[in-house]
Amino acid sequence: MAGKRHILPGFKLTLGYTILYLSIIVLIPFSGLLLKTFAGGWEHFFKTITEPRVVASYYVSFGISLAAALVNGFFGVIAAWVLARYEFPGRKILDAIVDLPFALPTAVAGIALTTIYARNGMIGSLLEPYGIKVAYTQLGIFVALTFIGLPFVVRTVQPVIQDLSVDVEEAAATLGANRWQTFTRVIFPALLPSILTGITLAYGRAVGEFGSVVFISGNLPFKTEITPLLIITKLEQYDYTGAAALGFVMLVASLFILLISNGLQAWDNKRKGIA
Repeated sequence: MAGKRHILPGFKLTLGYTILYLSIIVLIPFSGLLLKTFAGGWEHFFKTITEPRVVASYYVSFGISLAAALVNGFFGVIAAWVLARYEFPGRKILDAIVDLPFALPTAVAGIALTTIYARNGMIGSLLEPYGIKVAYTQLGIFVALTFIGLPFVVRTVQPVIQDLSVDVEEAAATLGANRWQTFTRVIFPALLPSILTGITLAYGRAVGEFGSVVFISGNLPFKTEITPLLIITKLEQYDYTGAAALGFVMLVASLFILLISNGLQAWDNKRKGIA
């Protein structure tokens, strides 16, 4: 069967450039990481990724990232709903502020959060009398990861809310549904795939975060030390094979998260009848 004819020519040429570009930018560096990871053998690899200090960093990186992503899933939907459905003074400014974590250097975010939540900071000084410590604790890591992950949920859910016709809600109300029934049976099922996708993207972003966390965490071994920091530590110790091993673990985790995200998007397209 003859291939589908396109108005614009150049499929073979553009495909070749695409494969070449991806090979140079993505595949070759990943191949180098893979070769360096196992340069010391399987025994060194498993010893490195199962060290008690490393395992403790997994709990911090993956556990707190998941908690932050779930919280962003809840508040991100609320923020997306407000921005998509209501007109009010300053809405465009608020909409732009949501993207601030995208544009702000992560190191700047980390310094700002540490300054605000330190014991003598603007917010930290108010929490100190109640015995609540944010900076240099796991709570501080949670705050930083929530900060950098919120836009992923908002920007994923907001277009879906904008495409969701208000007439559907009015039709549900006409048929006798109350507000809770309208939300749980009409709105939420339509938003669920995008919510899950946003949470997954926020989780993937948080797992690999370094700049904003390294300042506010305090970097205490077995307590507030994240896996990306251990990679930097091993590089400073000239343990390149060990750093590559930890990088490989983070790479596999990131690919798994991306597969989940792509699967959710495919499920959403299938549900909508999009090929």
